[in-house]
Amino acid sequence: MAPTKPKSKGKDKAKERLRAKNATPTVNVRDLLVKATALLEAGDLENAAKTARVAYENIGEKGRQAGAALSLLGQIHVELGDVDTARTFFTCAVKVDEDGSLPEDLGGGPEKFLWLAQLSEDGGRDSVSWFERGAAALRTQIQTLTDKLDSLPLTRDQQEATITEKRRKLAETLCAVAEVYMTDLSWEEDAEQRCESLITEATMLAPELPDTWQTVANVRISQTRVDEAKEALKRSLGLWSDLAPEDPAVPPFPTRVSLVRLLIEVGMEESAIKVAERLIDEDDQSIEVWYLGGYGRYIMGEKLKESQPSDGEKWQGTWRSARKWLMQCRRLFVAEQYEDERLGEHAQELLSSINSELGDAPEQDDEIWEDTDGEDDDEDEEMQ
Repeated sequence: MAPTKPKSKGKDKAKERLRAKNATPTVNVRDLLVKATALLEAGDLENAAKTARVAYENIGEKGRQAGAALSLLGQIHVELGDVDTARTFFTCAVKVDEDGSLPEDLGGGPEKFLWLAQLSEDGGRDSVSWFERGAAALRTQIQTLTDKLDSLPLTRDQQEATITEKRRKLAETLCAVAEVYMTDLSWEEDAEQRCESLITEATMLAPELPDTWQTVANVRISQTRVDEAKEALKRSLGLWSDLAPEDPAVPPFPTRVSLVRLLIEVGMEESAIKVAERLIDEDDQSIEVWYLGGYGRYIMGEKLKESQPSDGEKWQGTWRSARKWLMQCRRLFVAEQYEDERLGEHAQELLSSINSELGDAPEQDDEIWEDTDGEDDDEDEEMQ
């Protein structure tokens, strides 16, 4: 038998190098989604969008993680202010997971439904429909987690914490539906009954959540049951008012702004002013909070003027403080070309009313906002 010609090792290595060079690099889409999420949280929205889109292109329309990529792209475009594109991505994510039953790391769960409820162009029934789909997904998750508690004793504490988080999310969702029935669907015959059912379940699910009691108060105000609204607001305040600003139990800034409005509406101006002061400590560029803080002081001064007309120093001092808050509101309103014309007009009306009683503001007040902590402390002593 003739000897076989030995293979050239050099040629084999060259072929291997050529194959490696021409091979398409493997893309780890999970890592890309993690990176895009981190970029979103860091506020780098453009790069977050690019990274998430690359991930989705590599996953494909029917890929296992398509829903996760689509939901993430939806969230990124919400932050970019591109609502139409965000709505499209969330709608596509729903097609991947129509009932929210997929694992959350694959784009399952309630979030896409809740986003579509908030982004709904039609509002009303359409929003309620999306909220209800989100609520259904949350109920399923809560039940599944609850059923597994006994079978996972080593992670029971973690599971219970997750269940609590889901219950709170469900309570917030039910409160959001109640808000729709108090506004867009208030004309429906069963709107009040639905609100009652929703807030009852919400308070049972998460009695420790300030937002639920704030929604209860809003419903009671709509029913002209003011005393019950006050009690609900006191309960809401009692859950967080003594906590540090960074405590996670403190409601979000917009929720507390709404709270100030409700407190003023039911005549709890002292509490409204305290919440407004705390909000300004966190963000002194909020035009709405400057307005509400000034409005609350105006009403308080008006009440003092009616109940103690002979004690001019009290109500005049309160109105002087109100004027400073309202003037700061107007300064920011003009500087930022704020869109809410009614707010700006009302702030000016209140200022005109104050000036007709106290005369024009001193020149130093008309130049810049000055710290009035000392003056507000004096007011607090008068309130007590």
